[in-house]
Amino acid sequence: MATTKLDRALVARTALDLLNETGLEGLTLRAIAQRLDVKAPALYWHFKDKQALLDEMATEMQRRMGEEFLAAPHTDWRTALTTSMRLLRAHLLRYRDGAKVFSGTHFTDLSYADPMEAHLRVLTEAGFTPGAAARAWFTAYSYTIGHVIEEQAMGPDPAQGDGGYDLVARAERLAAYPLAAAAGAEMFRDYDRGFDTGLAAVVAGIGATLGATGSG
Repeated sequence: MATTKLDRALVARTALDLLNETGLEGLTLRAIAQRLDVKAPALYWHFKDKQALLDEMATEMQRRMGEEFLAAPHTDWRTALTTSMRLLRAHLLRYRDGAKVFSGTHFTDLSYADPMEAHLRVLTEAGFTPGAAARAWFTAYSYTIGHVIEEQAMGPDPAQGDGGYDLVARAERLAAYPLAAAAGAEMFRDYDRGFDTGLAAVVAGIGATLGATGSG
């Protein structure tokens, strides 16, 4: 009988495939083992617990997006930062609960280092101090991660046949609060436009507060 040769990368790739079917809560080592046609204890040879697996899954996601980040045009710091955050969002959206998997994990190799170094170099060459460059990148990154977490939690879920947040019911609950009720359409519809609008505000704020001496 043929056996599966397990390694960390294979388990992580299988977990990412399964993630789109089960979501993060439904992703278990047992389910991954069944998909690989092995016994669950075999996975513990490579991962001591689910968090260790999530770390490897996030690292695999980073590997997949790294080359695309490095190939993106870096004509000026604003374009570079905007493009990289759009790419990050696009990659996270390829996986159900992708932003939850990616956030708060520890990468297991240095696949993130080249893209990060390139991003920071664009910023420092535009006049940011190294510290300001790091803060600029992390601010835009945090906005993107947070936006996608909310987007994936509240937006349509094709896997579940879910059309997203019920704005009519929300407006009815908030009938006494007209501004809060009307805000729902801005926050929970047209996520592409909303993300770009918010990102533009973040990038403008970075330019105004973090001290770039050059225009890019």
